Amino acid sequence: MTAQRADLTFKHNLKQGRHGWLRLTPAYSVKIVQDILHEINKPSLVLDPFSGTGTTGLVCGEYGINCDLIEINPFLTWLATAKTRSYSETDLDLARHISQEIFSLANRVNGNELWVPPINHIERWWTEERLEILARLFYGIQRGRGAVPTSDAALDLITIAFCRVAIEWSNAAFNHQSMSFKEDLPSLFADAECSIIADSFITNVQQLISTAGGPLTGRVNVFNGDSRDVASITPGLYDCVITSPPYPNRMSYIRELRPYMYWLGYLKEAREAGDLDWKAIGGTWGIATSRLFQWKPDETNIAYEGFESIIKAIACHSPLLANYVHKYFTDIAAHLKSLSYVLAPGAQVFYIVGNSKFFDITVPVEQIYSSLMSHYGFKDVNVQVLRKRNSKKELYEYLISAKWY
Repeated sequence: MTAQRADLTFKHNLKQGRHGWLRLTPAYSVKIVQDILHEINKPSLVLDPFSGTGTTGLVCGEYGINCDLIEINPFLTWLATAKTRSYSETDLDLARHISQEIFSLANRVNGNELWVPPINHIERWWTEERLEILARLFYGIQRGRGAVPTSDAALDLITIAFCRVAIEWSNAAFNHQSMSFKEDLPSLFADAECSIIADSFITNVQQLISTAGGPLTGRVNVFNGDSRDVASITPGLYDCVITSPPYPNRMSYIRELRPYMYWLGYLKEAREAGDLDWKAIGGTWGIATSRLFQWKPDETNIAYEGFESIIKAIACHSPLLANYVHKYFTDIAAHLKSLSYVLAPGAQVFYIVGNSKFFDITVPVEQIYSSLMSHYGFKDVNVQVLRKRNSKKELYEYLISAKWY
């Protein structure tokens, strides 16, 4: 029987230095990337076209391997850039100094001058008292840019610490693969909470600094772009691809990232979240869901026998979800076709994917990927079961490998 193996999930990353800087539930385990690199000859240039929080790039940097990352979400592009940067002692000293000054700056501001992000139903996330404390902390960070000597690298560490504190003191519950909210939020006296949150912020800065020291020996570049058109984003040629695309489970990454993206200005209104979800491969949110109703497949051939039958079966329950699954694999087909233009002869590719189930219909994602890879010229395609996932009994995570000649 295949085990669930928590060491192959994001939970393993939480205590792995930079890999645990900011939690993202769908993130795959650093151990999978490490195991792949241990089993193959050292590549000269690796590509991760769905980089998320930068797991593949960070492992490569730690192993002295050059790597390019592509990510369509601008917040994740920023986060991956921060995680894969080499920090100087000056950067770390500046981060220490700024963190000590921030609350002094924050306490000088009149409450009427504070800004809070335009998150819909923001009261679900934070109590009024905690929101004000966070707003003061954010104000101090923003004012610290001009009030004290600093660097972009130091400010990135400070900002990640703020994101950690914001989610730690939120009402968000990570008891689901995306996110939910606790019914009861215990409150302390405002003065006590202010002091505790201040201490938490300083502690988080110190933890980030302690894991940021030491240069990465591999060069990592992070590109913001659409992996359905890899060839227009990166110069190539790559002799290895290690990636984990979003799974076709209709889970929106935007939902979990919303608080960070609103605070940091990557989102200013709800429609922008839906627009980004529409551009991404996978999840739907807001306007992206309504657009799915209007979506029509193009002439792309999803080269898997039985694919049309799967779509029709899902459509009997929900035409929307049938469109979702069809569009997902149309996007993946475009990605694989584009990928072929940037691969060196003999390149090895590794895709971490999960199958899915809609109603009583299992979508054999790993088999469809395998067929699409063969259709676009990849050879020696192999599918390996990695682990049992923590949801429906039919759901597994797979490693699909292949070569390009």
